[in-house]
Amino acid sequence: MDVSDLRGRTALVTGAGSGIGRASALAFARRGAALALCDVAEAGLDETARAARALGADVLAQRVDVAQPAEMQAFAEAVHARVPAVDLLMNNAGVGLGGGLLDTPLADWRWIVDINLMGVVHGLHCFVPAMVRAARGGHVVNVASMAGYVASSSMPAYAATKFAVIGLSESLREELAPHGIGVTAVCPGVIDTPIVRSSRMYGAGADARMREQMARAFARRNYRPERVAENVLKAIARNRAVAPISPEAWTFYYLKRFAPGFVRWLGGAMARRARPAPDVATRAGGSG
Repeated sequence: MDVSDLRGRTALVTGAGSGIGRASALAFARRGAALALCDVAEAGLDETARAARALGADVLAQRVDVAQPAEMQAFAEAVHARVPAVDLLMNNAGVGLGGGLLDTPLADWRWIVDINLMGVVHGLHCFVPAMVRAARGGHVVNVASMAGYVASSSMPAYAATKFAVIGLSESLREELAPHGIGVTAVCPGVIDTPIVRSSRMYGAGADARMREQMARAFARRNYRPERVAENVLKAIARNRAVAPISPEAWTFYYLKRFAPGFVRWLGGAMARRARPAPDVATRAGGSG
């Protein structure tokens, strides 16, 4: 899909209230696209909509929980009352969840699957059929993660949803190719967004100091959402199936393909290093 000039095109972005969603929406607006935006965070969504309108974009912004199919369907009806179909669908809304299997409540597994995976499915079901009927081509971007091809013992639930998004995207790519619709799974690495502070954390990661250390590390990495948005545009233009974004995302993408054993060894070593050391009494084999 040619993204050099998006005038006359409509781009839809979920999770547009901050981070990668906001940056991508504004990047589309700068190229002339009309926007359909949603998020559960109304204040952030309103700020994105104001910024996009200041760029001259026509904007529909609506509070939507992507985990709720009825809300997504109502949003689709509002969008399709304005245009027969969107041209660019970006399923970006997502949440973070840290903690091993033994620490993470089942309710939190359902929470993250409902948003990170089913939110994507709801977006596809609500908007892709109209794209096919319109016969204008277009593109679907599903935001996955580097964690979608490199698993970590510290976030199995998050990784499970992102692995699933990549698999879903690759399957959908084959289905939609005859309709001229491209599909890309975008896989960011360490990006400076609010997700670290907003994630639910269990186990060692639940410690407030560790969370703050992680947030500072992401900030020091200084890979901004705006850079991600520019790479999203490149991935759409090139119709990439999987698009790692950031140097570490590319590094691990190729390592996982050509040296999977090393990646598993490295993951195990990092997990052992992060594991809390037993106290003296435990090492001595008794409680004292």
